[in-house]
Amino acid sequence: MARLFGTDGVRGVAGRDLTASLALDLSIAAAQVLADDDERVGPRPLAVVGRDPRASGEFLEAAVVAGLASAGVDAVRLGVLPTPAVAHLTDEMGADFGVMLSASHNPAPDNGIKFFARGGHKLPDAVEDEIESRLGQPTAHAVGADVGRVSEATDGAERYVRHVVASLPQRLDGLKVVVDCANGAAHEVAPEALRRAGAEVVAIGDQPNGLNINEGCGSTHLDALRDAVREHGADAGLAHDGDADRCLAVAADGSVVDGDQILSVLALELQESGHLADDTLVVTVMSNLGLKLAMKQAGIKVVETPVGDRYVLEAMRAGSYSLGGEQSGHVVLLEHASTGDGLLTGLHLLAAVSRRGLALSELAKTMTRLPQVLVNVRGVDKSRAKTSVEIAEAVSAAEADLGDSGRVLIRPSGTEPMVRVMVEATAEAHASEVADRLAAVVKSALG
Repeated sequence: MARLFGTDGVRGVAGRDLTASLALDLSIAAAQVLADDDERVGPRPLAVVGRDPRASGEFLEAAVVAGLASAGVDAVRLGVLPTPAVAHLTDEMGADFGVMLSASHNPAPDNGIKFFARGGHKLPDAVEDEIESRLGQPTAHAVGADVGRVSEATDGAERYVRHVVASLPQRLDGLKVVVDCANGAAHEVAPEALRRAGAEVVAIGDQPNGLNINEGCGSTHLDALRDAVREHGADAGLAHDGDADRCLAVAADGSVVDGDQILSVLALELQESGHLADDTLVVTVMSNLGLKLAMKQAGIKVVETPVGDRYVLEAMRAGSYSLGGEQSGHVVLLEHASTGDGLLTGLHLLAAVSRRGLALSELAKTMTRLPQVLVNVRGVDKSRAKTSVEIAEAVSAAEADLGDSGRVLIRPSGTEPMVRVMVEATAEAHASEVADRLAAVVKSALG
């Protein structure tokens, strides 16, 4: 039986894969595992619950809250807020755990449930496995005075905005910024945070209707942001995904600044200010080789992890490192957040622009991206990707072809039914040719 939890919680099509009954059962199981009596402050455990604007989030939130209350947990509904805001408030409000309902960058029909432990930390695999093992097991429900109470926090957005703005080392006065909120969870807090930091703000993708999240906008669709940056003569544009734990950027000249480039800029900023712990940056195996070369030149060590910001976080906490992230725009500034935070990332990137007095396109030149081609192979059995002899032989041949100036990575997606084929080379045409060849092998071997 396949593991229920993926790389970022439990996801699926809401109402079909992720049903109200599953959400109810998951919340009850999570309450049994995460409600730690030894550290409890109040008479009952406390959980905070947030969501993005997806229509399905309404019924899933109701199911989660019902499950928590029936398990004897007080539930505070935070409403529509970014995932990192829920993580922050889990810590700030002294909750035993937090729950976020979102499928991040996925389309509107999908949704997901992710849990945060006390302090706003993502759960390790072992804890998720324990929650999963308790699904469907007999349990005693709370009765009488032990039943959890449900309330709403009306100041969650304000508390979060104050937090991210207060973290800035430099105000953004004089900068004109376009922010694409992906019709998602950041549609109010992202523009507000930027304005309070001093920027002139143009907001797009800020009209969620429950069905248009990530639709032609946000960090997975940058054309709208690029057009808006040019139209308004902005200094930069920031793009978030549906739950705003990601940030990508567009410079004034229309060039895209990806997560690797953002990490490069922030690493050098933190190194200069003495806040880059152990002069180390944590990245995933998907990070561009150009980032690693730039960090080596700057005297910054690089630690690699599997794909997924949870694995970046685990390595950061284990080594007490302060900065890590992914090419996709998940960036963790551990001094200020317990998880990837798109708003925090965008603010600190713009602070670097303001402090150095350089265009974002110039700052991004702290690293040179090698051509990197990614092909998603859909409709295959991704569970066999790591054991296929045919794929292993094709990868060996490709690596021999590329030599030391490139690399190959084939991995099953942790959140979607497909296998990703990534190839880097000094020439894009060469990378594309090798990637297409490998994708055909994957399709043949696993189709």
